[in-house]
Amino acid sequence: MTGMSGVGKSTIVEALTAGGVKAVDTDLEEWKVSRHQWDLDRVRALLDEFEEVVVAGTVENQGLLYDAFDHVILLSAPTSVMIERIARRHGNPYGKTDAERQEILEYTATVEPLLRATATVELDTTRPLSETVRHIRDLLRSTRRFT
Repeated sequence: MTGMSGVGKSTIVEALTAGGVKAVDTDLEEWKVSRHQWDLDRVRALLDEFEEVVVAGTVENQGLLYDAFDHVILLSAPTSVMIERIARRHGNPYGKTDAERQEILEYTATVEPLLRATATVELDTTRPLSETVRHIRDLLRSTRRFT
């Protein structure tokens, strides 16, 4: 799962995990070698360790591992919804300053189209969380679509 800040990646990871699905939020620093780069060896090891795992995150080098994923799910929401969610969230300070909110809007305009072009599925996260989680669980049972 990938998408801009505020689309619900962490919330969906929590819901999947609560439902017994192995899901990992790789936007956390321990999964990165820099702010915008995964530790590819660590993420590969995660993929090798679990037959079924949902990996959530958005970094510049994620495409280098796309061949290891069955699906690349883009989570999306209107920018107004994203900014509202960011203002309400706890535990992740990113997006609280005017400069960071502006950065999110710029990334939405420039990066999200690139993610959309390589995604196999796009899910609108303004739908109920339970619907989004159910769709992702269904994808876990479906055949590989990303080649």
